[in-house]
Amino acid sequence: MASTVNDRTEARPGYGQLLRTPGAWTFLLPGFLARQPFAMLTIGILLLVEHTTDSYGIAGAVSATAGVSMALFAPQSGKLADRFGQGRVLVPGVVVHAAAISLLITLALADAPLWALFAAAVPAGASTPQIGPMVRARWAAKLEGSPLMSTAAAFESVTDEFTFVIGPVLATALCTGVHPAAGLVTEAVLTLVGGLLFAAQRRTQPEPSRSAAGPAVKSASALSVPGVRVLAISFLGIGSVFGGMQVSMTAFTKEIGDPGLNGLLYGTFAAGNMIAGLVCGAIAWKVTPQRRLLIAYPLLVLATTPLWAAHALPVLGGVGLLVGLCIAPALITGYTLVESLVPPTARTEAFTWLTGAVGLGQAAGASIGGKLIDGHSASTGFLVPLAGTALALAVLLTLRKALSPKSESRIAARGVGHREPVSVD
Repeated sequence: MASTVNDRTEARPGYGQLLRTPGAWTFLLPGFLARQPFAMLTIGILLLVEHTTDSYGIAGAVSATAGVSMALFAPQSGKLADRFGQGRVLVPGVVVHAAAISLLITLALADAPLWALFAAAVPAGASTPQIGPMVRARWAAKLEGSPLMSTAAAFESVTDEFTFVIGPVLATALCTGVHPAAGLVTEAVLTLVGGLLFAAQRRTQPEPSRSAAGPAVKSASALSVPGVRVLAISFLGIGSVFGGMQVSMTAFTKEIGDPGLNGLLYGTFAAGNMIAGLVCGAIAWKVTPQRRLLIAYPLLVLATTPLWAAHALPVLGGVGLLVGLCIAPALITGYTLVESLVPPTARTEAFTWLTGAVGLGQAAGASIGGKLIDGHSASTGFLVPLAGTALALAVLLTLRKALSPKSESRIAARGVGHREPVSVD
């Protein structure tokens, strides 16, 4: 009987079982609060700078600068967290971030030169706390070799997308209804408070590689793993969807004379992502993650194709919902693959490379989309998600063999491999 129960548990692990993991709620609740600002940062910068400069191109470029800075510094933050512990990296990081955001707001409202805005955007992006990857690393440490890891990846994707439902709506409402800087002010406060609360949960953080037991073990960067590089490229395309749609939806709602609808429109897109994430996490997959990614990504490219032709609000909302439904499977599968490709001592870094790639793609999408919108119309900005995902898909298909772990056994690399059903089943 015990064997039957265990088999059933492994075959269909659910969210209820995941959330009953001892100690999970101690990092989930503060982590949820601390990750809200991630979805508010770029839209907050975009709305504030567009208000002070009256240019989507400039606003997108400043927002992109913060995104690029975040993408470049996030993996280094992840590497430091793997080596010294999450708390030691997070506490000074959130303090610096709050100060950098305060500086950016002051400069923007004072009509400072553009170079000053770009300069302030660099530390604002670089200091963005990588709460999502840190939470994923905690799950990976607790669920080593467990079939619940796939459920945890889905749960984290849903949580991320829930923040993208709340964050843009909240930031837009604050910027349009209270003050143009209110979105960024709230972002800074949530980052500081949530980050400090999360950092205080030291018992659930992964063991740092540099411990008192001996000297630090020098390990290769997670980016040295070919599969991580391929996933990062595919996540660049996903980021271009977020950035391109964010700036294009902002411009579209302004064109039709109702900018307040931007948060609702973008929230619909994010809601599709969240719904798909819930479904993906509830399914007991019998298809390998590699194959799932090669199915999900082409569907995402197809979904982004009609965006530029959607000139009516209901149509754009419907297409945006469809795009959101197609993003979650690709995101979840990519994060799931990390466990089988990367050893535990480099997982936070690997997760930050993927998250950073999303941020970099988002920054590029917002910048390019903003220039297209300034030169043409809001609809042309929607070409960015299509182009970004199509280019990433071409690379993904060409280098797809890199997504297979070196060992195809069920427990590769001394238990690091993901215990999902594989070809041997």
